[in-house]
Amino acid sequence: MIWLCSLLLLRAIVHNDVSAQFVSPPDGFTETTGYAGVPVRYKEVPAGICELDPEVKSFSGYADVGEDQHIFWWFFEARNEEPSEAPLTVWINGGPGSSSMIGLFQELGPCGIDYYGRVYNNPYSWTNASNMLFIDQPSQVGFSYTKPVPGYRLNDDIIELPDSHCPDFVSERSSCGTYSYPNLTLTANSTLNAAPNFWKTLQGFMGAFPQYSRNGFNLATESYGGHYGPVFSAYIERQNALDIPGTKQIKLETLLVGNGWFDPIVHYQAFYNFTVSPGNTYDYRPFTPAQEALLYTNLYGPGHCLDQLKDCKLSGLDAICSQADSFCANQVEDLYTNFLGRDPYDVRELTPDPFPYSFYIDYLNTAEVQAAIGAYTNFSSNDAAWAAFQNTGDDARDVDTVEDIRYLLSHNATVAIYAGDADFNCNWLGGEAVAEEILAAGFESAGYTDLLTSDGLVHGQVKQAGRFSFTRIYESGHMVPFYKPLAALELFGRAIRGLDLETGKEEVMGDGYLTKGSERSTYREGNATMQWKVVPENATYDADKNRPGEAWEKPKFDRPTQEILYRPYPYQKWG
Repeated sequence: MIWLCSLLLLRAIVHNDVSAQFVSPPDGFTETTGYAGVPVRYKEVPAGICELDPEVKSFSGYADVGEDQHIFWWFFEARNEEPSEAPLTVWINGGPGSSSMIGLFQELGPCGIDYYGRVYNNPYSWTNASNMLFIDQPSQVGFSYTKPVPGYRLNDDIIELPDSHCPDFVSERSSCGTYSYPNLTLTANSTLNAAPNFWKTLQGFMGAFPQYSRNGFNLATESYGGHYGPVFSAYIERQNALDIPGTKQIKLETLLVGNGWFDPIVHYQAFYNFTVSPGNTYDYRPFTPAQEALLYTNLYGPGHCLDQLKDCKLSGLDAICSQADSFCANQVEDLYTNFLGRDPYDVRELTPDPFPYSFYIDYLNTAEVQAAIGAYTNFSSNDAAWAAFQNTGDDARDVDTVEDIRYLLSHNATVAIYAGDADFNCNWLGGEAVAEEILAAGFESAGYTDLLTSDGLVHGQVKQAGRFSFTRIYESGHMVPFYKPLAALELFGRAIRGLDLETGKEEVMGDGYLTKGSERSTYREGNATMQWKVVPENATYDADKNRPGEAWEKPKFDRPTQEILYRPYPYQKWG
């Protein structure tokens, strides 16, 4: 699993090399000390860098959580209510090693970047319903850094240079730039190991910005966030119980996980379920009979993937877990990409898949943007986090994710798991199986019912018992807020306000609420939206028709990144 969870990251690295540069040390920071004694540096980001409304404030900066540990964050005020009263939601991407700028620019932040490098407004930003804090973690991911050094990229490695001069022998001169010092010992090597610095970052931010600080907060994540979300949340709850002087109690109110990777024993079997039996809902059977037999053998054969995962669980040893991780990724998961040439994040599309749009990567590597947000390095990763997690086999461990969700539910948190049903990588059948494995009170007796949204369309089905829910989203790939922006926004707004997900009209106080409906979600899309030719890079995605749309409109201005102006948002008013 670790290989494909890092695919979005690897795409970013390749694209990033086009525009790498040496970064001038930023200035203009406000420096303060947050809770837990965490130093914080930040600056206000001008309107137009991302958020286009000049009345909505944005800040970015670093929490200096340890020696050579500088965690980048970017905060946006809520658009639709008083920011001093709005809830606070933290977003982190997975990977391990994926930047949360993915979520910000490709999914649910207030802006995106189009084919021509222009900033455009996202009318379905989750800032419509909450203050949003995006965190790049652990260190050496995205804009987070250990030590900024000049260097160049050679294959997947960063070679440090003596100064900010690109030597003639570097064939790909655009790969020269400022990077975080590439050292595996200076980043987290497991989910458990990453939790303390995440907690410190929250402590630092809340102390630096008391006007946005809350006694409770929401955490939203996806993909490897199936590990991060439950473990980080449980860690924070346990830190609260310690009542450490100088820290703030920050109780988790809501955890949302989209297309999460929770329990590897469940999810690796779900690859077979999604492709062979019972299969996906797009009437797409990808493998030949011989390939199906190979997948089954590699998964269930003696000493193969499932046996190795069980050995990892029993032993807890890094070497055994790392071996299990490598075998299962190479011999089970990677069969999909090796044989098919289809996007594992969206089975409807062939590779290269232009969705979600990745044009933001070049944008973040412009000097203007880096100066505006106070970046110390180029936007990139040196693969340190991914490699460090691989060395411990963290991906092959369930690290008590299911038990941690039970713990959170016992502490009155809302937990909402959702999944786009076109994703192979962290597919909805595995997510549903994990939801059942949690054994939330009443969940077995609940039924699937349509997710009712303000556009009058049915975008999926939800099964909910009290504060726990699982939602299947139709016609959506791995990153649901991109493919189904309105449904994702309304699901998010309902969850963080303790409302039922079906309608958003009923307050859910305890375990008594149950959705009524069928035992299984049986809707089948068929293959009408399956693509049989590679979609051009300049195509847009039509979220109303669930398929590629027209090409991006050509710019009418000389400075394309400046000219898409603020427009009013058609957003829902949250009470």
